Amino acid sequence: MSKLISLEDAVARIPNGASLLIGGFMAVGGPNRLVDELIRQRKSDLTIIANDTARPAMGLGKLVVERLVAKVITSHIGLNPETQKQMIAGDIQVELVPQGTLAERIRSGGVGLGGVLTPTGVGTTVEEGKRTVEIDGKTYLLELPIKADFALIAAKQADLYGNLTYALTARNFNPIMAMAATTVIAEAEDIVPVGCIPPDAVMTPSILVDHLISNSNR
Repeated sequence: MSKLISLEDAVARIPNGASLLIGGFMAVGGPNRLVDELIRQRKSDLTIIANDTARPAMGLGKLVVERLVAKVITSHIGLNPETQKQMIAGDIQVELVPQGTLAERIRSGGVGLGGVLTPTGVGTTVEEGKRTVEIDGKTYLLELPIKADFALIAAKQADLYGNLTYALTARNFNPIMAMAATTVIAEAEDIVPVGCIPPDAVMTPSILVDHLISNSNR
């Protein structure tokens, strides 16, 4: 059964106040058409989980500029002065998470773990309010899993069932985010008939993907 739907219909399913995992790295390898449609439909009060908040005029950075984001969980905001400005003004809540920890928290959410133990952040502000665990004389932070209502991801190629492949660095956050959301919406550069993608080349299996957007359909 084809999972292909229109861009407008896909984003219409996302309510205000939803939590969104958004793939990509500095807007590269991210679902930029889905982000633009979020802005067009004025989806607001969003919680965004992403590696970074990109730049003001790129990718999900535009959501911040449009003041559609209530909270962001991310590892880097340095390239988006608008995120910094809104954070200082108290207009947006920012939870900064070390990059590797962010990836592992998302992966933990996707595979059903209760969290991940990491030494990263011990003795720093990252530790504040978190449980510590000592193992063999070494202290670790218990970092809790992250899940979201929706994952918006970008694929290089997809078949009509929703089997996905990624190109280059788009493999960083997109695949793990596809595991950690209630509903997964993928946009793909190229959509091919079922059977065209070799099974060994599939990076995200169709069972994880709910809806599929092509780069040519609205």
